Amino acid sequence: MTKNFEEFPVYIKALDLIERTYRFLGHSSFEKEFEFNNQIKRAAFSVSNNIAEGSEYNSNRQFIKYLKIAKGSCAEV
Repeated sequence: MTKNFEEFPVYIKALDLIERTYRFLGHSSFEKEFEFNNQIKRAAFSVSNNIAEGSEYNSNRQFIKYLKIAKGSCAEV
């Protein structure tokens, strides 16, 4: 039986990245940086979303493709 994506350590770390990103961007020094905040938050969510989406394909090749996209979003954050 294969694991659900929610059990993957990388997915759990992606959720932690979202939490840390929101906490960091919640600091008062970023309160006027609306576009920056929005972009970085969307990129953080993209990491976990791409892991989840890629895991739904029954193809390692497709999953790897989405993991690479997630990695790019992680670099953006």
